[in-house]
Amino acid sequence: MSTTSHLRRAVGKRRSSSVAEVVGELERRGIGTKDAVARLLPPAALLAMVMFFSVRADSFLTVRNLTLLSGDSGILLLAALGATFVVVMGSIDLSVGAAVMLTGAILSVVISAGVTSPLVVVSISVAVGSVLGLVNGMIFAYGRVPSFIATLGTLSLFSGLGLTILNGQARMIDAPGVQDLAVGQLIPHVQNPALIALGVFVLYWFIGSRTRFGLYLYAIGGNEHVVQLSGVRVNRYKVLAFVASGVTVALAGLLLMARLSSSGPTAGSTTLLDALAAIVVGGTALSGGVGGVARTVLGVLIVTVLANGLNQMGVDDFIQSMVKGGVIVVAAVFTMATQRKLIIK
Repeated sequence: MSTTSHLRRAVGKRRSSSVAEVVGELERRGIGTKDAVARLLPPAALLAMVMFFSVRADSFLTVRNLTLLSGDSGILLLAALGATFVVVMGSIDLSVGAAVMLTGAILSVVISAGVTSPLVVVSISVAVGSVLGLVNGMIFAYGRVPSFIATLGTLSLFSGLGLTILNGQARMIDAPGVQDLAVGQLIPHVQNPALIALGVFVLYWFIGSRTRFGLYLYAIGGNEHVVQLSGVRVNRYKVLAFVASGVTVALAGLLLMARLSSSGPTAGSTTLLDALAAIVVGGTALSGGVGGVARTVLGVLIVTVLANGLNQMGVDDFIQSMVKGGVIVVAAVFTMATQRKLIIK
């Protein structure tokens, strides 16, 4: 959904000439004029990759591989959903991978202490994610530290805490109920992470497109100064966006730990790059104000299909990292070109 349409709804819910100025300004910039191209490219790229890997890798379209692909997509989607809120408001969360590792480390200790109820473990992971997101949000919003610097610092902080908890070594877990969250199949050939991520996606889509919180995130990404002048408590929404990111990242950390039956120092090492790639490739502008979780779903499918297909073809991991980095750069350039933003944050 475009920034303009989001802000029109915001104006309808809170009539303010200042917020209305944001709508007019974005329209004058021409945002949305090439939106059709930006929307068509991701599904076209996904279809092309599926066709390519189907021909080049015999095992790509097998039931077993597609089942594993559903689990991979679900975990990555959870990591990227909340982070999309942060990017929509023109910020970035670099602590995603470290938060995944720290969450897994904390949960492994909890499970080792005898807490094996899936509901309790999920609740703890949500609480941990909320705290981590709150720390990021408070430093960013009230400490007035750019999100890049703030989350770069917490990346190191969270990593250090996680490594301290693990003592630098992998910790195995034994909790069948929790592990079933990640490897079980409530629906045949669809791993549970995909179903969990789908449920969270519906919730976050509703929040992002049908609530004042979501609408103001787009407004902040479009023109934060004007939104402040309209009387909106911007800092509150910034903190809540990071909390939303922390919650979904923690759930991704839980499922990754459960899938591996262990928590280790390298858990989540590629999550940040994959999540950012999914967000940008899906069409959410890093400068803020354009995109959303619906586009991130497509981005997640593209990134996971790309990684899976390259694995099936036996491509080296280092080459895969280069490909992902190149995809982020190309997607970012294309997104900015179609949106014609005047200010790069």
